[in-house]
Amino acid sequence: SVWSDPFPVFILLGIFNHSPTHTFLFTLVLGIFTVAIMGNSTMVLLIHLDTQLHTPMYFLLSQLSLMDLMLICTTVPRMAFSYLSGRNSISLGGCGTQIFFYVSLLGAECFLLAVMAYDRYVAICHPLRYIILMSQKLCVLMVVASWILGSLDGIIVLAAALSFSYCGSLEIHHFFCDVAGLLPLSCTDTSAFERLLFVCCVVMLILPVSVIVTSYSRVLRAVLHMGSGESRRKAFATCSSHLMVVGLYYGAAMFMYMRPASTHTAEQDKMVSAFYTILTPMLNPLIYSLRNREVSRGLRKLLRRGRLL
Repeated sequence: SVWSDPFPVFILLGIFNHSPTHTFLFTLVLGIFTVAIMGNSTMVLLIHLDTQLHTPMYFLLSQLSLMDLMLICTTVPRMAFSYLSGRNSISLGGCGTQIFFYVSLLGAECFLLAVMAYDRYVAICHPLRYIILMSQKLCVLMVVASWILGSLDGIIVLAAALSFSYCGSLEIHHFFCDVAGLLPLSCTDTSAFERLLFVCCVVMLILPVSVIVTSYSRVLRAVLHMGSGESRRKAFATCSSHLMVVGLYYGAAMFMYMRPASTHTAEQDKMVSAFYTILTPMLNPLIYSLRNREVSRGLRKLLRRGRLL
């Protein structure tokens, strides 16, 4: 079909059907969603309430939890609504809203993870200058910059997606509106946009990764030269949590967006997207809370006081 509609309505084909196996998997996703909401909300609330956690590292961690909370709420509720109601249609405006928040939050997390790596580098390699190099003002500025840069990426992708004409069946082989799922439905040539998207991905992924690799290579060198075994253990424990999150997040994101569009398959995109939009937001607070004594201590203290009940 070659006709195009200025106000198209798309059909989200989703990730599950109503077979017993898929019904179980859908229930599992809802369980993961619930754990992610509770875990990230608890992290944000805990860090806000516990004055002993009012440090740059935990402020950055609270922002990561906030981003994860927003990211999972961008995709899963709409997927659940479509599955339970059978209404799979979504307007261009609704699709654009999902694309903007999804891309913006992914981009913001990229830069925030780089800021968190820099924070660990300063704390371990320049502990005496930490208060100066990671002042409250600078920390807030870097977080705000992460949100702004992520939003700019979202605006660029959204503007391009809304500028295309769409025709044909308008079926999106995904459980939410992703720009990669929209491109095959366009009646217009998207090659220029695909090149722009690749450049955005290089900026949003490669540059933060460079900061992370540089920071942690210097951290590793500093840790290996520490005389105290306890100091090395504490430094490794703190950094390993962050590196686990970085590995989960960037591994999936690079696999998704750094490959040519011709190598993508709908099933691969669904599985990888489900991993870093559903599983990763659940795992992040668990990784930090289970491997961090201060967070565990603060949580136990607040629970004892009954302030989270």
